[in-house]
Amino acid sequence: MVLDNLGSSLRGSLDKLQGKSRLDEDDVEEIVKEIQRSLLSADVEVSLVMELSSSIEDRATGEEPPAGTSARDHVLRIVYEELVDLVGDSTDLPLKSQTILLAGLQGSGKTTSAAKMAWWFSTKGLRPAVIQTDTFRPGAYDQAEQMCERAEVSFYGDPDCDDPVKIAREGIEATTDADIHIVDTAGRHALEADLIDEIEAIDSTVAPDRSLLVLDAAIGQGAKQQAREFNNAIGIDGVVVTKLDGTAKGGGALTAVNETDSSIAFLGTGETVQDVERFEPNGFISRLLGMGDLKQLSERVERAMAETQEADDDWDPEDIMEGSFTLKDMRKQMEAMDRMGPLDQVMDMIPGLGGGLKDQLPDDAMDVTQNRMRDFDVIMDSMTEAELEDPRSVGASRVRRIARGSGTDEETVRELLQQHKMMERTIKQFQGMGEGDMQRMMKKMQQQGGGGMGGLGGGGGLGPFG
Repeated sequence: MVLDNLGSSLRGSLDKLQGKSRLDEDDVEEIVKEIQRSLLSADVEVSLVMELSSSIEDRATGEEPPAGTSARDHVLRIVYEELVDLVGDSTDLPLKSQTILLAGLQGSGKTTSAAKMAWWFSTKGLRPAVIQTDTFRPGAYDQAEQMCERAEVSFYGDPDCDDPVKIAREGIEATTDADIHIVDTAGRHALEADLIDEIEAIDSTVAPDRSLLVLDAAIGQGAKQQAREFNNAIGIDGVVVTKLDGTAKGGGALTAVNETDSSIAFLGTGETVQDVERFEPNGFISRLLGMGDLKQLSERVERAMAETQEADDDWDPEDIMEGSFTLKDMRKQMEAMDRMGPLDQVMDMIPGLGGGLKDQLPDDAMDVTQNRMRDFDVIMDSMTEAELEDPRSVGASRVRRIARGSGTDEETVRELLQQHKMMERTIKQFQGMGEGDMQRMMKKMQQQGGGGMGGLGGGGGLGPFG
């Protein structure tokens, strides 16, 4: 999850209030110190930490908790609201024609982010084009071209030209049919004067509607100077935070937002062009505190299902809700889950399954689960069409044959069959539900799992999954 260590630490601090109905000054002082330590260890800038913790302390001591609200949930609500206020609104990016200039140091992920953003705009029905002006880094042109091919978006660059300003100007002219122009600029290992001069010249040439600063989530305290320099040069309207799928602390992004008086535009969460999220402050902080993010989850599910169906025209996910649930259907569901991204990210979006519960799992739990899904896929390769259509036909002798054929053991084959039965029972519970029933169920998930502002009282339980 984004800022995972910070989220885990904050949740641990709040859990110290478990069971308390009221707060005294010592409780507030201790929890504020814990929050300060959590934020500082996540590389959030000191003055920002003190400002935030002071606001939390003032509210925790000065506000009466609503009737029936525990001390933990009262402080959780305050921390949620203060963190949402800190990260601010998402950068304004209207779905209309515009030019976006990307700035940042070498290695920050600008080229990858350009293709990811272009892909994101293309999913909204717009025609994006990426213009690669980096003549400094060897391989920049080839990388950008390949990424744009994967994203299936227009690309312009000139590997034989060493004038980035000329490339930018000709790129805009060559892609006039595009709705969105994303101009990728060169980076350096440090904020050198020639880098600033170059980006100022490109800025003057393309006259961007928005300039976004691309930051590696691991940048830490260096974010403040970098943000200030780029802001002084071209003006920063928003921040793109990259590489949030790793172990980065991520606090530098919050510092950069504060330093430039801007906001966060996108989050990069993986290596493929689809691994990008439009930043939504409520969902971002909700996931951070273990309360889920059903909006982002539903978007990923919808996209993954559409991509899976596109790959197999004969499969329609809606058929699952009407007929029998076969192993073929289960396999398609697994393919869709794989397209949704890393399992730990998906868990964070489910109210009650991320946050506190995930903190209690072994470090390798997600890897073990994904490895098991791969085992299941191999096992299904060793099954006949009839067995895939009717798993109940698989008896002991067939289990032995399938295990030998797939190079797995009989226990894993039986686990696959048992998993299918469990999923089949769950599907049957959904069959016959109307849209209103589904909406009520989703609302119940939020309330029981602790997701969203309507369910802050949940706090780490398993909710409907328990």
